[in-house]
Amino acid sequence: MLEKISLQTLQRLPVYLELLRQDAASDNISANRIAEELGLTEIQVRKDLAAVSDAGRPKKGFVVTDLIADLERALGYDNADDAVLVGAGRLGRALLSYAGFQRYGLNIVAGFDTNPRAWGQDEVSGKMIYAMDKLDDLCRRLSVHMGIITVPAPVAQCVCDELVGAGCRAIWNFAPTHIRAPGNILIKNENMASSLALISHHLRRNLEEEA
Repeated sequence: MLEKISLQTLQRLPVYLELLRQDAASDNISANRIAEELGLTEIQVRKDLAAVSDAGRPKKGFVVTDLIADLERALGYDNADDAVLVGAGRLGRALLSYAGFQRYGLNIVAGFDTNPRAWGQDEVSGKMIYAMDKLDDLCRRLSVHMGIITVPAPVAQCVCDELVGAGCRAIWNFAPTHIRAPGNILIKNENMASSLALISHHLRRNLEEEA
């Protein structure tokens, strides 16, 4: 079903799900209320939800529990995707220890690093951190197809190549650099510098307008 959903709709589905989880005690919710809460149009909400669910009822709205289940199923949250993380520095360890990923169907099974001091069980997350030479074997043995990159920019491309070589088909990149991969590999960049630039520009513009 997800192949027929536009990228814009797919990006909004987790936002709908989070709102519904906060309102899980309710029996029903209308598309109009969802639209008002999120600053969207009712037509857009109805179109998005119709792509993944038939839980809507005339005059009654959507059955909350059914809609939550449909959204979780469409997004794959009901079937956790395993991932490996490369780069057990501060950011990497923070992601390893973040329990909230389970809510979104992501399970980081292990971390990898080139620093021998990082190897062993992480005291915070309880997950193992291995040497890089064990990456290929673990990914293939556990059929892991997602990699998370939290290494310095100069080595990010090399790490990406190793993950692809180990069978990963999706890369979540936190390194502040552009990385390349074959066309069948999905790369999602989390560029904090770009996000900060947008926030700073918006803030400066608002302050100038108020001056």
